Amino acid sequence: MHPDLNSIWFVLVGVLFTGYAMLDGFDLGIGALHLFTRTDQERRVMLNAIGPVWDGNEVWLVTGGGALFAAFPNVYATAFSGFYLALMLLLASLIFRAVAIEFRSKRPELWWRRMWDVSFAGGSILSSLLIGTALGNLAWGVPIDAQGEFAGTFLGLLTPYPLLVGITTLALFMMHGAIYGVMKTEDKLHDQLRVWAMRCIIFFVICAVTLSMSTLLYVPHMAVRVREHPWLFTVALANMLAIANIPREFHHGRDGRAFVSSCAAIITLMALFALNLYPNMIYSLPNPENSLTIYNAASSPKTLGIMLIIACIGIPVVVAYTVSIYWIFRGKVKMDRMSY
Repeated sequence: MHPDLNSIWFVLVGVLFTGYAMLDGFDLGIGALHLFTRTDQERRVMLNAIGPVWDGNEVWLVTGGGALFAAFPNVYATAFSGFYLALMLLLASLIFRAVAIEFRSKRPELWWRRMWDVSFAGGSILSSLLIGTALGNLAWGVPIDAQGEFAGTFLGLLTPYPLLVGITTLALFMMHGAIYGVMKTEDKLHDQLRVWAMRCIIFFVICAVTLSMSTLLYVPHMAVRVREHPWLFTVALANMLAIANIPREFHHGRDGRAFVSSCAAIITLMALFALNLYPNMIYSLPNPENSLTIYNAASSPKTLGIMLIIACIGIPVVVAYTVSIYWIFRGKVKMDRMSY
């Protein structure tokens, strides 16, 4: 076995999905807030705030899924067959959301634009809930048989704890999106978004505290590693400080710093999740011995080694592309004839 390679790929897959949560998170948040706007012009500004970057952000999800398939094929097979209906719903919601962005302003009729507004908002909310619920099920545990196959049902995935993670994820993305919207808009919409952002921050903090207490009480295996290695509590501390710094910076009008703190909160939350899940990829409940780990579900060492070389070339390219796009389209939204 090559435990170093397996662990490196666990980290790489985690980095890709964290990048997706951090970047597409504010897209989904903008979508969840979309119907709160009152005028057609405001909705167009909201769409154009994410217009240049939303499709590039989703590259991180595609890349993360590809990396998972190549590095841990058994995990990919079990997750995509076990969560099949949920993943089809996620795919449909992401497709409707993308189509809504492109099609909404193609026709002037009110019914046409409202139909796509609802599709954009509904797809964003459903995507956020499904992503969070999937993470909640990975933390809680799902029934896996001795052959490593999913042995549960779709309704069995909709238990209180995973749903709480789903709602917390939606709250996090709404907060993240509202802060990003404040950075990208002006005038009346900017002022509205400031109010919404503050409410979203309060909503997220309540959800985060409730989720932390629920995890400690009902999912104790997700805190074992931090208890065994007290120095890892620094990650939990960093997460608490990042979350606490969001309303502080936002209150003082430092919106950019508040957004960075929101990104830091997402990174540290994902780090805590990964640290406590490791070395499991899919935790099996009620039979932990059937869990899929980075060792029993991985590709061959040779495959992992070759792919690591490819990843070392590809990931910097994706990062460079992402940074350049955000730099080119920095600043406030300016509407023109090419706008959505």
